[in-house]
Amino acid sequence: MSILTGKTQLLGIIGDPVEHSLSPVMQNAAIQHLGVDYIYIPFPVKPENLAIALDGFANIGVMGFNATIPHKQAIIPLLSEITTTAQLVGAVNTVWRTETGWKGTNTDVMGFLAPLKPLKRPWNTLKPIILGNGGAARAVVVGLAELGCPEIAVLGRDQGKLEEFKQSWHNSDLKASVTVHSWDELSGLVSESQLIVNSTPIGMFPHTDNSPVDSHIWGKCPENAIAYDLIYNPSPTQFLKDAQQQGLKIIDGSDMLVYQGAAALEIWVEKSAPGEVMSQALKQYLFT
Repeated sequence: MSILTGKTQLLGIIGDPVEHSLSPVMQNAAIQHLGVDYIYIPFPVKPENLAIALDGFANIGVMGFNATIPHKQAIIPLLSEITTTAQLVGAVNTVWRTETGWKGTNTDVMGFLAPLKPLKRPWNTLKPIILGNGGAARAVVVGLAELGCPEIAVLGRDQGKLEEFKQSWHNSDLKASVTVHSWDELSGLVSESQLIVNSTPIGMFPHTDNSPVDSHIWGKCPENAIAYDLIYNPSPTQFLKDAQQQGLKIIDGSDMLVYQGAAALEIWVEKSAPGEVMSQALKQYLFT
């Protein structure tokens, strides 16, 4: 770590809790690699203190920060501007100072797309499936629409929340149609899908034996299908292990984590972020 001085610029992440965040590991490794005079700090912020925290950040000269649970939606009314992507997702995870106040965007979309874009699939003919209908699923929907997928199937266990999720896209600028389905419809949907994304926390450490789907489901998928799990610990998850056994291509959540962070860092320091450095720092921290 570089020597801290009175000129060192402050970056960070706010959340409640925030102790588990891996962003400081990645971001400080990238900052050191770039040789820029910044430091990235975790800030525990209670929901009731969010507005006070933003005022405090402005007063002490914080240059930018990430927002994680439970602040991604609550922070929006406190910002002077948000990007079109953040409007579509309905959540902000990256904030920076401007002359007119705080501006926010959502880099989860860019992070999600990072490992998919190089694959050169016919996205405009694919019908992806998203497991789960929470906040992470919203970023995935926006990303898949950006790829050109015309129709996106979202599965959940609560019919009321599913309908609410579907309705939330009406009158939006999303360039895709969102259909919602109950969990037991998965078996009939996978044969037509070449991309299945798990946006649920099922299978996350320490419950590493769990999977959101039964292993036999993967045998019904097309040969060139992709299984994508947003979870990065463990790697691979049981979800991905089962898919891999059936010969599917698998993607874990580490690239999404790294490249959403890289996109944020590029906004703050106006330099190209070293994604590989961030990825190595993450893996070293998690698995050594």
